[in-house]
Amino acid sequence: MIYSYYPGCTLKTKAKELDIYARKSLEALGIEIEELDNWQCCGGVYPLAKDEIATKLSSIRTLNQAKELGRPLLTLCSACHHVLTRVNNDMKTNSDINMRANNYCAFDEPYNGETQVIHFLTLLKEVVGFDNLAKKVVNPLKGRKIGAYYGCLLLRPSNELAFDDPENPSILENFIKALGATPVVYPFRNECCGGYISVTNKSQAAKNVDKIVASAKYKGCEQLITACPLCMYNLNANAGADKIEVKYFTELLAEALGVK
Repeated sequence: MIYSYYPGCTLKTKAKELDIYARKSLEALGIEIEELDNWQCCGGVYPLAKDEIATKLSSIRTLNQAKELGRPLLTLCSACHHVLTRVNNDMKTNSDINMRANNYCAFDEPYNGETQVIHFLTLLKEVVGFDNLAKKVVNPLKGRKIGAYYGCLLLRPSNELAFDDPENPSILENFIKALGATPVVYPFRNECCGGYISVTNKSQAAKNVDKIVASAKYKGCEQLITACPLCMYNLNANAGADKIEVKYFTELLAEALGVK
């Protein structure tokens, strides 16, 4: 199967490593992707106004393009996955949004949420399988104590995203185990880092980051991994003196598969 791939804006600029290592890893795993032609920015933030349509249209065009190709839509950035999944749910469940969006876009056929949106981590879990992934590891990350930082966008709202248990997620910990490292479970792994206020309220964002880092280090964590470019920025830019190394999870995957 070929997956349509939506990289999103940040993976073409500030988060190139997230994209580059994902592509190398997928090639090593024998999974074929094809980047969508002329994809547009998803907007980065899901609009909460009930009558807001305009900022959802770019996501709807992307979802419809994947539908026309007859493929699932693979995402990688936490924010992009969040927006695309929730907009897709709107097109399935909200008749008003569906009607207005389809009237505006005027597709050859109405789009009704047919596309399956799948995150890279879900692909590893449900298509590759973590047991099979472990068998493909050539450079086990033995002895490394790694903490998963989920943040907000992958997990909530859980009824729409259905990604993992929002209070006690495990997908990244199981991913870390498959690479041969030791996952460190710490209390603040699924708490907000303050990324969306990292410019307007830097002091509060810094407090959030300090709590996350302190929580991780207290449990013995030596390194954090994330799927979110905004979290990556905030955990680095607004960390205090007691910093911790943060990497994209795809970089560790590429290292373990021997393609970094």
